[in-house]
Amino acid sequence: MNHADRRLFRHLLIVVLVKLVVLTILWWTFVREARVSVDPERAAARITAPATTQGQSK
Repeated sequence: MNHADRRLFRHLLIVVLVKLVVLTILWWTFVREARVSVDPERAAARITAPATTQGQSK
């Protein structure tokens, strides 16, 4: 590995580490406390809803 390769590797490693830190901070700030409640009846109704026939003429 020559000097240019080591320098490129170091810069790429720094960029990836900075991205990981930023993503961790964003997740910790905005997503960590977010909770989604699921109502089983509404979910079942959504899943078993009949398919629509859009675009077909009668």
